[in-house]
Amino acid sequence: MTSNEKHPVRRRSLLAGAAGLGAAAALPVTAAPAQAASAQAAPGRPKAPGRHRAPANWPDPTPYGLADTRTDLWPREDNSFVLPLQLRPRDKERGQVWMRDTYVNRFVVGGRTVYVATGTTRVPGLTAAAPWNDGIFVWTAPSLKGPWRLADTTGVRPGAEKGKVWSPEFTAENRPGRTVVAPWQEYWYDDQFGKRGEVWAPEVHRFRGKWYIVACMGDHSRKVGSFMLVSDGGVEGPYRLVEGNHEKPFGDSFIGGPKFIEPGAYHHIDGGLFTEGDDAWLVLHNNLYAKFRDDMEDIVPTTNLPAFRQTPYSPEPYLEGAYVFKHRGKYYLVQTAWDWASVDAYGSTRHAYDNPGTGRVQYQYDAVVAVSDSFEGPYSKRWTAGVGVGHNNIFEDGGGQLWSTFFRNPNAGYWADPSRVADAAVPGVVRLEWTGPADGRLYVERRRHTDGG
Repeated sequence: MTSNEKHPVRRRSLLAGAAGLGAAAALPVTAAPAQAASAQAAPGRPKAPGRHRAPANWPDPTPYGLADTRTDLWPREDNSFVLPLQLRPRDKERGQVWMRDTYVNRFVVGGRTVYVATGTTRVPGLTAAAPWNDGIFVWTAPSLKGPWRLADTTGVRPGAEKGKVWSPEFTAENRPGRTVVAPWQEYWYDDQFGKRGEVWAPEVHRFRGKWYIVACMGDHSRKVGSFMLVSDGGVEGPYRLVEGNHEKPFGDSFIGGPKFIEPGAYHHIDGGLFTEGDDAWLVLHNNLYAKFRDDMEDIVPTTNLPAFRQTPYSPEPYLEGAYVFKHRGKYYLVQTAWDWASVDAYGSTRHAYDNPGTGRVQYQYDAVVAVSDSFEGPYSKRWTAGVGVGHNNIFEDGGGQLWSTFFRNPNAGYWADPSRVADAAVPGVVRLEWTGPADGRLYVERRRHTDGG
């Protein structure tokens, strides 16, 4: 959760309810077909890259900073599906796992493919993942289509809830020389919220033969910011906290977040991991990055964290969810921006990656992407890669097909409408397409026409 004064909407924040329900639905905006609003849980048909000519880029809306709302950029019934994750007891009533910040990736371990899924989940009895949740769950599968099973943690933690690989409640597992939960990550209590402390936006990575999870302690925690876990076993754990996070999250603290966060408690949130060769970097939500030490126990100390060289909008809105993905020699900087819709004096609807203002309402939580020849940049102008696909990651399946995750943000905009919110907060994946080496763009897989309709 964040202050509406300085940072109106944070990609993984706003986990405390669907503010502004139905506001966007009242606008005369272009809506996706009914099938787009309810992508079924049937698996999509993976398509290996063909040898036909790459699809063309679309002309961008002008001026720079306008959002592309074309329905081809939505996850649809023909290009996406919701992962059939194994249900936990808490999921039985809904019949589907409630998840924000969906993360999926593919790894090859011992010559076999393993897909991994995780995300932000909530506890029974709460409508969101705040003011507290109970940790990080992981699912695995041999195929993107499944079967998706909870990671077998019974050997690590007999009798505990299966699939839960880390939680603020695991303080009893701390040992001299091995910290699992730091004091700043533990649950705590106050008169305003009662029980407090939640973990957001986990990502699972495998690097140099070890499993890592990068995640964030959220706004109701003692300290707010990014941290990393490393497994002493398999993807199921057991995990411990890296040395650099024993006292605090990564990076220095600064003024940010909602007013109820204690002074000095707010650090850089929503960290991710990018690896290339034997090197690894921490990627942070507000466009910063840091090199990891060779032992992966902390980031390399620096006076100021470097920032990606970008082509900003004017004015630049609050962006979140920075994530870097490399494909065919190009680096893709993926970020999340709210499309704010407004109506001009002539009755036309304007969609833009704006800051909030009079007459503007949140419409969709979009993924915007820029491309570069180097990790640091400079990055190209951004384009809308997917409508409502914000807070995503990109991965490649065993056939070479690119996919993006999505979750349908239930807190504002299109998916917060009462008629749709029951279909929000899902572990979804959507196929992507690449436009070739000349411009190297990635889009949600569009219908097979080129008129831009």
